Amino acid sequence: MEDSSSNRRWLDSLEEEDINFLKRFLLASGSLKELAEGYKVSYPTVRLRLDRLIQKVHVYDDANAGDAHERHMRALAADGKIDTATLKTLLSSYRKTQKS
Repeated sequence: MEDSSSNRRWLDSLEEEDINFLKRFLLASGSLKELAEGYKVSYPTVRLRLDRLIQKVHVYDDANAGDAHERHMRALAADGKIDTATLKTLLSSYRKTQKS
């Protein structure tokens, strides 16, 4: 059985902006249309943000996604802040430094 701290690791790792998005999503009863109206953006924009947030939660919740630094890099990629090629380069470089 997992302890409560490991169950919350993903939540504690999210940025304040992500937590606010989740709160607004819940208060909108999961309606992406209502959320898009509230943010004054298109439905596809909200859908993309939600998809990226889901990916970040998976990364932060996955104990096999490496150490905290690796999970942070993977979350940046999930959030679209770095591309996949950059992620691979950074992970490779980081892992080499960890071996020495």
